[in-house]
Amino acid sequence: MEAAKTFLSWPVLRQLRGRDPLGRGAAVRSERTDALTARTSSADRVAKSICPYCAVGCAQRVFVKDEEVVQIEGDPDSPVSRGRLCPKGSASKNLVTSPLRQMKVRYRRPFGTDWEDLDLDSAMEMIADRVVKARNDTWQELDEKSNPVRRTLGIASLGGATLDNEENYLIKKLFTALGAIQIENQARI
Repeated sequence: MEAAKTFLSWPVLRQLRGRDPLGRGAAVRSERTDALTARTSSADRVAKSICPYCAVGCAQRVFVKDEEVVQIEGDPDSPVSRGRLCPKGSASKNLVTSPLRQMKVRYRRPFGTDWEDLDLDSAMEMIADRVVKARNDTWQELDEKSNPVRRTLGIASLGGATLDNEENYLIKKLFTALGAIQIENQARI
């Protein structure tokens, strides 16, 4: 229980009467201040991660308590960012904890005006069906001079700079195997 406040406990008076004339130490401390702890000190575990915003790949430490993210900070062990995060990286906790985050697959039918929820399996089947149909409908075995081309111009890929080399490699392999030739990445544009 906090002691009753009096005029003599006012921080400015403590500052002027004590050994802290600049008010940067004991004069400005209170019981409440002394009881505060960092969100990171009460975390159950720390997970290592990478910031999702750009291609720099700044390392993050994700502090978790009761299976909830309580704080995200830069990882000082990272040779890339040495514990620093840009303003967007520092705010990346909101990607996970925001009440506005969509947790379901949302779909709006062609010419529809309302969104509907889909289960993930249905959405994945729809995507696969559309990719196969686009490939089949636009497949070219030969060009106009009867040269073999075995390609489709009905599928294209534009990758993002947040993906790492391994992800970009796998995406390039997938789209090449599908016969797509229009494969680009945001980092080159």
